[in-house]
Amino acid sequence: MPELLRERRGHVEILTINRPEARNAINGAVSRALAAAFDELEVDDECWVVIVTGSGDKAFSAGMDLKAFASGEGADIMGASGGFAGIAQRDFPKPIIAAVNGSALAGGCEIMLACDLVVAVDTALFGIPEVKRGLIAGGGALIRLPKRIPPTIALELALTGEPVDANRALGLGLVNRVVPPERLLDEAMALAETIAENAPLAVRASKRVMKLAGEVPDAQGWEINNAAIPEVFGSADAMEGPVAFAEKRKPNWSGR
Repeated sequence: MPELLRERRGHVEILTINRPEARNAINGAVSRALAAAFDELEVDDECWVVIVTGSGDKAFSAGMDLKAFASGEGADIMGASGGFAGIAQRDFPKPIIAAVNGSALAGGCEIMLACDLVVAVDTALFGIPEVKRGLIAGGGALIRLPKRIPPTIALELALTGEPVDANRALGLGLVNRVVPPERLLDEAMALAETIAENAPLAVRASKRVMKLAGEVPDAQGWEINNAAIPEVFGSADAMEGPVAFAEKRKPNWSGR
């Protein structure tokens, strides 16, 4: 069986890490496969939203496969396009939803944090336990966690290495929805399809502006916001939206 499964449903691509026997840990083959998939999907005009999930019901991902790392796969694991797992350092323009099917610990938590939205099963755990092994979370958690949850809680997770459960993660705003396991993919797909009903160019511009403007003072944020307006308002989709509304029909988005 391939270690990365791919499925296309309409404008939504589902990427499934398929190593349940290893708790979906990331080896060189998975990291390269994810990197290649994201490289392809970034320029695929028919892909508007991506879902990342794991096989089985135990783990979303246990992070780096330490056995693979020890056997010499470190360069492939960490050096793929986009960094660790092909996603940790990637600036991907389209929305990514993490469908967390189990524990998301260490690098698995960092994969989740590299996604934009999160749907999780009610048994999921989230954490960065690297300090318990004499390490630090080097795949982005120390950068992203303080921006996603209160900094004091992010610091607690980093310094204690202790995880939080799905319900606390929901209360902290770390995840968007918590569902029973049997509803996970349906709920993630419903969220993805709701996004995909909207104009893809406008969706991508909204994501870009929010990410960039959220890290700078308001004055610079306005510059970023205003720079995006001509691109979107001058698009074919910006004309299609009002016309479709007036004609009482669904828009036929072109992404242009």
